[in-house]
Amino acid sequence: MRILAVDYGDARTGLAISDSSELLASPVGTITEHDPQRLAERIADISKERGAGEIIVGLPINMNGTKGIRAEKCEDFAKMLETLAECPVRMWDERSTTVTAHQILNDVNVRGKNRKAVVDTVAASVILESYLNYRRKNKTNR
Repeated sequence: MRILAVDYGDARTGLAISDSSELLASPVGTITEHDPQRLAERIADISKERGAGEIIVGLPINMNGTKGIRAEKCEDFAKMLETLAECPVRMWDERSTTVTAHQILNDVNVRGKNRKAVVDTVAASVILESYLNYRRKNKTNR
């Protein structure tokens, strides 16, 4: 099954998708959209076009395990997306994914405007890789 991952942001939202064997997470791109409803519609369309059987939305839980305002926004967005998508929408803990994305971009020496353009997509890929690893380790929970 193909799985689409979403790193939701107020201005930019990164997307990544898995292959049908759930082994690889590939970047899809970044959507620049400020209106959550229009963004959810675009992601639902992309999900359908790409044949996603599930959508994962990153949940930015605080390091102490609590949910803040940003997590609530992501949960609200996921609920909106679920009403539009033709597949299940789930939340996935994204703690430290942006930090990991920045480390990856440092390793490949991406700087300046190029970095800003891809960091959300890389973060979505990191979220998806984490979820795919979880699914591989917990095959009986599918």
